[in-house]
Amino acid sequence: MAVESFSQDTVSNLVPRQSSRRSHTLFVALQKEIVLGILAPDRTLTELDLAQRFGCSQGTVREALMQLNEEGLVKRQPNRGTRVAPCPADDARALLNLRREVECAHLDRVVARTDARLVADMRALLDGMRNAARDGDEYALSVRDRAFHTRLFEAADLPLVTPILTRCLIHAHRFKILNSQPNRALSETAERHLPIVEALEARDRARLHDLLAHHIATIVDFGPDLTGGPTEGET
Repeated sequence: MAVESFSQDTVSNLVPRQSSRRSHTLFVALQKEIVLGILAPDRTLTELDLAQRFGCSQGTVREALMQLNEEGLVKRQPNRGTRVAPCPADDARALLNLRREVECAHLDRVVARTDARLVADMRALLDGMRNAARDGDEYALSVRDRAFHTRLFEAADLPLVTPILTRCLIHAHRFKILNSQPNRALSETAERHLPIVEALEARDRARLHDLLAHHIATIVDFGPDLTGGPTEGET
């Protein structure tokens, strides 16, 4: 019988778990490789190969691949196996527009529910991004970045919408990473979240809207505004 040979870490604990501990840890490991492009788009993945590589059972692999399929990072087809999903620009553009609508349309609810605990959580996640940037850990930075935006939106108390945002976030980050140049601006990526925290702490809804809209529309060190035009408050 295969023996599980990988373990959880702090990053794994930040990713919401929807399966057993062992398959979740494998899910996070594979998610990392897909987001960073180590497992390239359209690459074939087999349960047997992954089980041998990670020293786990094929059942554990199957469960992890099912979760990746639900997240849109792989495509599982009957009798045709599993492939890493593509990451086209048209999808990224549509998801960025959807993300901006989700994050920016409910800020009245967010501001109304802002308290010291929310601000403290946001500052802690910002510090985590800074630490990841300092360590040159792009995946850890991405996980904490996604957790930052998810935590902010959770204050709106719209739990049926949150999964839509989390899907937008993972694919936006993957698209950015796959299309960025080497020596990406990790510190700048972390620090651009500071004004968002400050606007939230001030309960300044208008500034928070403008900052988030600009933040979403522009991708650090990739460049273009993929949403197709200026955001509110921009010229």
